[in-house]
Amino acid sequence: MARNEERDLLRQTVAALVDKHATPEAVRTAMESDRGYDESLWQLLCEQVGAAALVVPEELGGAGGQLGDAAVVLEELGKALVPTPLLGTVLAELALLAAPEPDAETLEQLAEGSAIGAVVFGDGYAANGDLVGAADVHGVVIGAQDGQLQRWTAFTAEPVATMDPTRRLGRVTAEQTAAIGADPGIADYAAILLAAEQIGAASRCLDLTVQYTKDRVQFGRPIGSFQALKHRMADLYVDVSAARAVVDDALAEPSATAAALARVVASEAFSKVAGEAVQLHGGIAITWESDIQLYFKRAHGSSQLLGQPAEHLRRLQTEVF
Repeated sequence: MARNEERDLLRQTVAALVDKHATPEAVRTAMESDRGYDESLWQLLCEQVGAAALVVPEELGGAGGQLGDAAVVLEELGKALVPTPLLGTVLAELALLAAPEPDAETLEQLAEGSAIGAVVFGDGYAANGDLVGAADVHGVVIGAQDGQLQRWTAFTAEPVATMDPTRRLGRVTAEQTAAIGADPGIADYAAILLAAEQIGAASRCLDLTVQYTKDRVQFGRPIGSFQALKHRMADLYVDVSAARAVVDDALAEPSATAAALARVVASEAFSKVAGEAVQLHGGIAITWESDIQLYFKRAHGSSQLLGQPAEHLRRLQTEVF
């Protein structure tokens, strides 16, 4: 089976699980739970889809896939704002794989979902950072700084308050470390994967907004039939489509420049879509009962994660000037 066909099948499989197990009500239940995600859905994603095994080579207990395969899963999860430990776990796997002799046992545990991974960059914050310190969680923490990777064999972790209730974060502090090796660019992989997730969320947020303008009647006709709103939604569609193309290019040929560009355009597209969604939904969008407020919070929370867009723009400037 060709790679594109495999990814289409992967996308369909994840989408079906999300439709069945991650309804808006289920997502709210998961984000408000002690763990912050649906453990039964996580188990299904790991067992039926192999979501946490995609980037791990077959000889190390994984599926032998590529970065683009993990991006497909994150994009589909992003559409419904599904809270899972996937992003941090995939990044931890990529970091461990950078070692001259990768830790096969730990990679296998991460791949099967029995361990949760987190990668800590310079600011000390990490996706899954609130989880890895829990007494009943096997947490695998990697530190990435100054071009080197370290396994944090002893650490402390504490949750931090976030704007986005669908993605909890934590501050992790190293106590004992062991060298892994040179950093192949884990921050760039993180930026590209997060951008793919942002594209998924932006596309679903736009779909919800278009549907609302078809259903909402004002002055005797659906508001989506007004030309001014048609133009606004067409512009949003172009923004999301253009951002998706940039992210696809970054997945095909990952690099520091491609990662920075993907993060900038994905963050801008998602933030613009979420902001317009609030405007087009009107006052209902900022009520707790509306899902749009969750997309708005995810958009702004994601734009600050792994470095603000302005930081990535400065990286791009060094390439141009």
